[in-house]
Amino acid sequence: MTSTPQERLRLIGREDPAAATAETLSWVMNLDDSDSPRDVIDALGLAPYLSGEQPHALSTGLDHVKPDAPLRPADARVLRTSDDNGTRAILCAGDGWTLRVVRRSSGAAQIDVCAATEALAREVLDACTTDATREPEPDESLVEMGFWHNSGHGPLRKERKISAATWAQVEANYAVGVGAAMRRLMALRPEDVTGRLLLLHGPPGTGKTSALRALAREWSDWCQVDCVLDPETLFATPGYLMEVAIGVDTYDEAKRRWRLLVLEDCDELIRGTAKESTGQGLSRLLNLTDGMLGQGRDVLVAITTNENISRLHPAVIRPGRCLAQLEVGPLPRAEAAAWLDRELADRPKPVVGPDGMTLAELIEARESRTRIQAAPVDPPAGSGGYL
Repeated sequence: MTSTPQERLRLIGREDPAAATAETLSWVMNLDDSDSPRDVIDALGLAPYLSGEQPHALSTGLDHVKPDAPLRPADARVLRTSDDNGTRAILCAGDGWTLRVVRRSSGAAQIDVCAATEALAREVLDACTTDATREPEPDESLVEMGFWHNSGHGPLRKERKISAATWAQVEANYAVGVGAAMRRLMALRPEDVTGRLLLLHGPPGTGKTSALRALAREWSDWCQVDCVLDPETLFATPGYLMEVAIGVDTYDEAKRRWRLLVLEDCDELIRGTAKESTGQGLSRLLNLTDGMLGQGRDVLVAITTNENISRLHPAVIRPGRCLAQLEVGPLPRAEAAAWLDRELADRPKPVVGPDGMTLAELIEARESRTRIQAAPVDPPAGSGGYL
């Protein structure tokens, strides 16, 4: 595969190591049958940057891209294209710059520019992005949520919209006492914040996560909710914890928002034996919520756990640390029966046992979901087994 003199892009090449300086890199790229056209475009897009011919790079991601947006300057020369399962990659070049665009059928796009000067790179990037996106139609059932994880390149945060009901829409899914406490929590505002820890504990399937999604919507005007996907790594890695705890500051008080970090199913981190099982993890959690690390940070931490309150570490539940401590259990028998009467109307209803029913069980009954399962066949009576 060769390149024209005008393109000046090498698919496979090596800078002379003896001639390499601080401005150039020695590099090699080999291709085999496992590489795709998209891999070739990615490599070609980096070649001028690696060689030092175009040492300035800028990147941006776009959402809600207009279908007819070109995402490239009018004078761009298209060098390569690739279409694969709804993803289109384009490599373009111009006078002193190279552009790689990856466009997805979802309406998202990634744009990477390298150029001879930083000003030229920014000029090309501006030409690609100007009037390229549209405002999404407002959907009040969606709320922005951040998702943190510690990637191979360090802490990474991505934002996604998730569906979230209002508290009024889901309050009837909780026992009366729990619902009353949650209603007070949903109504809190920054000036009402005292403790920094929200603890939701109870059996699986009782609606702890659903409550936090409703909380994200009710607090959306003053608090950004971020879910940490790897909480064990967060509290085991000081650099990761600092990145998440510090967040993004702003000197504009009108734009400053609180943040709520959601840590789901953190049983090992907060149970009574946490000091022995997680090392410094518990100490760092407590430092974030009520110590030096948390000072001056508008950060709240919400933890869900299936552990019984009696098995949690005393330091976690001591007075003054928790903004809210809620035990979310099954709906009692009478309330579960009333829930079924309201939701199922004239349809057959399951019998509610003395222990009530969890929200997951109630929803399964309402949706008439059938579980796909298999059980081993019992051996005939009198048959023996072999060791």
